[in-house]
Amino acid sequence: MSRPELQAPPEIVRPASTLDYYGDIEATKYTNNSRIQQIQADMTYRVLELLNLPPDEPAFLLDIGCGSGLSGEILDEQGHVWVGVDIAPSMLEVALEREVEGDLFLQDIGQGFGFRPGSFDGAISVSVLQWLLNAETSHPTSSPPHRLNRFFTTLHAALKNPSRAVLQFYPTSDDQIQLITSIAQKAGFGGGVVVDFPNSKKARKVFLCLFVGGGGGAQQVPKGLEGEEEEGMEGKALFEKRRERLRSRDKGGKRKGVKDKEWILKKKELYRQRGKEGVPLDSKYTGRKRKAVF
Repeated sequence: MSRPELQAPPEIVRPASTLDYYGDIEATKYTNNSRIQQIQADMTYRVLELLNLPPDEPAFLLDIGCGSGLSGEILDEQGHVWVGVDIAPSMLEVALEREVEGDLFLQDIGQGFGFRPGSFDGAISVSVLQWLLNAETSHPTSSPPHRLNRFFTTLHAALKNPSRAVLQFYPTSDDQIQLITSIAQKAGFGGGVVVDFPNSKKARKVFLCLFVGGGGGAQQVPKGLEGEEEEGMEGKALFEKRRERLRSRDKGGKRKGVKDKEWILKKKELYRQRGKEGVPLDSKYTGRKRKAVF
């Protein structure tokens, strides 16, 4: 089966009798699919690993193509504050129904971002960038180079100096990778491509690891994971050990309980620093568990 971006633009709502990519039906099915949830979680942990944020410090992140908030849940678990953008209204509706904690924006990333310069500590994206490689009309502004240029130029402006953006995507050819990386470099980014499990057809994953400032050439692009996905600890990337530590805290596959008092206080303080209104005051009751009500 071909990937959805090769069949229709993401905002198109198809009739109920056919595949309804990211309309109401498909958005709900996508979000509730346990396999997709696991893949999304794995990819989010991996892009966070490559983002290489300072440990135990909350960051303000941009989730590009946030969908229904599956990646955002992982960001919450790690103590970060996030803003999500997506072009599919049905996906954002599901995110609102699930009461995700991030702020959500309906946005065509091919038209660029409108955030203040230097707003974000980093940016992540899972399975989104390839949508910009489709020309939906014959108008010059709909061409992939034009949309990619708008995307990378405004993304670069929205990120702090120094910072990183890690974008996982599915290219269909080396020419697509070359097009994307060249336009990103023209927009001012350093960095390059990271490929995990390059010799595996099933496990191979491509990441664009971009640097803003900090001497873009001085930062080394992390190495991709080698061999087969099932081979274990050999060939781990530079930051893979941190990923193992994060996962080891969560025995049985359940979410880690990070929302203790210290985590809540840090997040509230970050909200205040970002100028968010209506942040509750701190008190002796902050973070206290409530008794179950029957």
